[in-house]
Amino acid sequence: MVPLFRLLRIAFEVLRFTSGSATARLLRSRRRLPAPKRLCLSLARLGTTFIKFGQALSIRRDMLPDAYVAALQSLQDHIAPFPAQIAIGEIERALQRPLGELFERFDREPLAAASVAQVHAARLRDGRQVIVKVRRPHIKVQIDHDMRALAWVARIAVAFAPRLKGYRPLRVIDEIWSNLRKEIDFRQEARNVRRFATAFADWDTIHIPGVIDDLVSESAIVQERSSGRRIDDPTIAPDGPRLAQNFVDTYLHQIFVLGVFHGDPHPGNLFITEEGRICLHDFGLVGVLDGATRQKLAAFTNAFMHQDSEWLLDAAIDLGVLGGEMDRAHFQRGLSEIIADYASRPMKDWSLAEAFLRVTQLGQMQNVLVPYDLLVLMRAMFLAENVVRVLDPEFQLLENLKVKGPEVLKAAMEQADWRGALDRMKHEVLIAVHDLPAALGLLLRRLGPDGEGASLGLHVHELHGLKEHVDRSINRLALALVVLGLYVSGALLMQQSIGPRLENGMPMFAIIAFVLALWFTFRLVRKISRSEKP
Repeated sequence: MVPLFRLLRIAFEVLRFTSGSATARLLRSRRRLPAPKRLCLSLARLGTTFIKFGQALSIRRDMLPDAYVAALQSLQDHIAPFPAQIAIGEIERALQRPLGELFERFDREPLAAASVAQVHAARLRDGRQVIVKVRRPHIKVQIDHDMRALAWVARIAVAFAPRLKGYRPLRVIDEIWSNLRKEIDFRQEARNVRRFATAFADWDTIHIPGVIDDLVSESAIVQERSSGRRIDDPTIAPDGPRLAQNFVDTYLHQIFVLGVFHGDPHPGNLFITEEGRICLHDFGLVGVLDGATRQKLAAFTNAFMHQDSEWLLDAAIDLGVLGGEMDRAHFQRGLSEIIADYASRPMKDWSLAEAFLRVTQLGQMQNVLVPYDLLVLMRAMFLAENVVRVLDPEFQLLENLKVKGPEVLKAAMEQADWRGALDRMKHEVLIAVHDLPAALGLLLRRLGPDGEGASLGLHVHELHGLKEHVDRSINRLALALVVLGLYVSGALLMQQSIGPRLENGMPMFAIIAFVLALWFTFRLVRKISRSEKP
């Protein structure tokens, strides 16, 4: 249930913001605050949930104008810390042990406090320096209540302004709500940290502070403590080019090889250790890209680098940032304009993140909602490009992608589970071979004199050659079954290594089966292509 008072409070802020916008337009007053700034103030007045909602909404560059995105990204959630005694009680309840058993030392004064949690420094009983992140009491219930109330307000708004339906506000709210639940569950964050720590364990350029495995719960997490210099520290400038290259290599590996990437690489979430390694922390926002999406993203990147508007259009459609019924020529002209704009700039000023945004904005007229993980990726790319420019203003990102791209894609292919794919193919083919005789028998019975096909007794002059056509089709079907059997046999013989071997170790019978299968395939394709000629 949504508390009535809270629902009314949210509705009041919505009316306050919309009426303020209407008044500003009518009076054309320059003294009034801009609408994006007033929106941020309204969200801040509504408290924790709406501050987080605004920050989450800031990644929706596909829906919001740049001024709103910039304002929402600057929305800060600096809130006074809650008392240390309450924090201690929450930690003991979450980790199910007294504080004295957990830590040798615990700093009551927090290092940082935000809307969802606050962080304390501590030392474990074995001497390791750690940080303790503890969630604010009752924050989960508060978020659920507020998001339910916001959904009610959205339904009312759509009822009064049907044009809002095109933006699918309820879907956006559900998406943000779901991700807020993940963000406040520190068990999910711990899984993210472990995954990244394992992936970069052998890298001497990256450091991921580990999680203390037995000190993790939904509302509290203990991590190793690391320290270092900010990326804008003047003392690291001489090492900037090397660090920029290492940072780009890290993100190429995350996006195209791991398929999991840190979604919030702003300067506050990374620093440079004394050993010159880049340290990433705060893994609350993580994006996930499956294999198919990574391949499509690679195609998009290549199309952009090669300035091929037709290829770029196909890649954007495949990624889901453009869709529906469209005039391809119109969209291709739009993409050609984007490419021409970049062609007139120095290479160091090219931005893959900006290009991706501009392509997604072409889909706004179709009310296309970009998939959430691609929005997180777009945010990460913007932040990552800014980090690279801080470290090395002359860094040639596109030139670097041209050089590093083949190497990264090769690594991605090596990560693919080819054995699993082949096992699945073998399984599916065996099922098909097992089922084909029964399916073919059923087809032949239906074509027989007593089958279902015999009940249609039509004699049409134009169908005089139907019998010959059916005969040819059955012959081709039989040949196709033989070819399929040869492929399956070859695969099984190859896997089991049955029979004599050639000098290179390949099973002879398997090679013979594959050669015959390829020969019959060639003949079958040739016959079909000949029959289709006019």
